[in-house]
Amino acid sequence: MGGDLRPGARLGEVELADRLGVSRTPVREALSRLAAEGLVQVVPNRGARVATWTVAELEGVFDLRASLEPQLTAHAVPHATAADLDELDALARRMHEVGSPGEHQDLDALVPLNRAFHDRLVTLAAHPTLAAALAAAIHPPIVRRNFLTYDEASLRRSLAHHGEIVAAMRAGDPEWARAVMTSHIANARAVMVRAARQQAAREEETP
Repeated sequence: MGGDLRPGARLGEVELADRLGVSRTPVREALSRLAAEGLVQVVPNRGARVATWTVAELEGVFDLRASLEPQLTAHAVPHATAADLDELDALARRMHEVGSPGEHQDLDALVPLNRAFHDRLVTLAAHPTLAAALAAAIHPPIVRRNFLTYDEASLRRSLAHHGEIVAAMRAGDPEWARAVMTSHIANARAVMVRAARQQAAREEETP
């Protein structure tokens, strides 16, 4: 997740076992778990590699999110109680505290807070069909890598979006909430697609 191993890098069991000072068995088990989480790709007879996503795959993921998540956010507005809004507001404020660029930034702490915020909106929407479609569309490793890929301006926009979504919900305005979530996803898409294109360009330049 920190980028020490680049997308597509080979993950040899023997090399990893030596590097980590363990036997091959826990390494093999770890690679299986990472593959289940989408962080590693295991190809029969070719071993494991750090997962990669093409520009087209990323665009597809964000296209699906852009069609589903704003709808769910709008559906959540009329169902949110004062307690729900306070909970979302606390999450948004905490995300701003740990995610804002600076010496106290903690992106590892930001990831579960972000997931809790978005999951809460989906729960409040009370729309199982859309929720199931969104769950199939979201790839947690892509979401996690977002925060490591953001430049400062993009990250500040993302953090501000959470607070504005809460403001829209407090105002009882589903269209405002929908619009902010649309911008939120567009911001993330721009960051990830740009990074994927840069990565593809570097690979083409490598002899």
